Amino acid sequence: MISNSQLSLQTRAACALLSLILAALPLNNAYSGDGGDDDNDQNFNQVAGVEIDAAGVLRVREFSPELLRQQIAAARQQLPADLARRSPLRKISLRRLEDAVAAKLEAGEKVPEDMLALAGLTGVEYVFFYPEQGEIVLAGPAEGFVKDPSGRVRGIDTGRPVVLLEDLVVALRAFPPHEKSNSVISVSIDPTEQGLQQMQQFLASVRGRVRPSDAARLAAGLKGSMGMQNVTFQGVSTSTHFAQVLVEADYRMKLVGIGLEKLPVGLLSYVDRVHPRQVAANAMERWYFVPNYDCVRVSEDENAMQLIGKGVKLIGEGERVGQGGQREASRGVNKASQAYCAEFTEKFEEISRTVVVYAQLRNLIDVSVAAAFIQKQDFYGKSGWEMPVFGSEKAFAVETHTAPVQVETAVNAIWRGNTLMTPLGGGVKLQPRVALNRDRILPDSEGRAAQAHQSQRTDSLKPGQWWWD
Repeated sequence: MISNSQLSLQTRAACALLSLILAALPLNNAYSGDGGDDDNDQNFNQVAGVEIDAAGVLRVREFSPELLRQQIAAARQQLPADLARRSPLRKISLRRLEDAVAAKLEAGEKVPEDMLALAGLTGVEYVFFYPEQGEIVLAGPAEGFVKDPSGRVRGIDTGRPVVLLEDLVVALRAFPPHEKSNSVISVSIDPTEQGLQQMQQFLASVRGRVRPSDAARLAAGLKGSMGMQNVTFQGVSTSTHFAQVLVEADYRMKLVGIGLEKLPVGLLSYVDRVHPRQVAANAMERWYFVPNYDCVRVSEDENAMQLIGKGVKLIGEGERVGQGGQREASRGVNKASQAYCAEFTEKFEEISRTVVVYAQLRNLIDVSVAAAFIQKQDFYGKSGWEMPVFGSEKAFAVETHTAPVQVETAVNAIWRGNTLMTPLGGGVKLQPRVALNRDRILPDSEGRAAQAHQSQRTDSLKPGQWWWD
């Protein structure tokens, strides 16, 4: 924040809690209406998608909802009846699916849309293992699907994003056979030390009293001095759809926090809550998406796992910026940040129904926890499944997207009384195996996971059949 009563911006300015976020996008009621639960096309009022140019810089585009409605109508006509039918629990055999994909590839054919879209699966609720048949099965709700103009594959009834085969493959590779990894999957969008240094130099160069009319000039100067920010990943290939979703979810959440994007649900942003006196002079507030690790129920024989409850939570982390641009952890507690994180977490399900990228993030977390469970239980070894196709980029390519490597800085300047505030936010960090720690697994006291497992036997499947209701 910057006090109007001060000329010494250098001491307050490290404090320019810059909204160091992805920029260059239309923000007029941005991205609302991306999906919902009702069975009508009102779930598709607005369509937005991320583009990444040849230099790896993120951009956002909006598309006409009318085009999507036309695509939905065509999909309803073209999809086979069984695939278009909504199902509360559709089952996918991973081994049979890999065999079906391998057969298409060996025949020189393209992998069909039903395989790429996992038969319209819109969420992973269960993992089942059948020792007698050596089958590893994912199960969850499903419906007919369509690719919208932004490239997202979504359910034609609810608008929810479909779990993609390529994202599942990325998760399985993060937790592959013959390893006992404690893989961390993360993305972070960070200013450079040089950028933070230049920010302070810019603020030190400003002379005279700071007035509300100076906000635009200061915001432009801060953005220019900060330059580009770097995007870094851990645990997954940067050139995957999985990575792109992590970046977009992180960036959209930051925009909400600093007041540059308004959600179509009632949610107070960080800047709506914070008072200038609550912000330390050289603080930066950062926010991170993490799994809600208390989300796993396992049957007594450990052959069935159920994902329950809210799969995603938002947490805050404070930092301070030194005079040289270096960053270090802060010990202070920012109540406005805590409240923002708590409300975002509480309303995550509602938010994800209206802004589709958050539902995509939930899908990524679910498939990552499922993959970690498969590895931890050694279902690979018990079934003899080596994942020869899905485990090989040469056999089945998923690293086909332009890697996001940089984003532009965006600054939101807000006056509160005589103080100019310019806040900042954080990342996504997934540690799926944490959800499988003994002290976090919930007991299957009512036998729901076991009952679902026993009711979905695989011994009656036909040759070549890889999904069923």
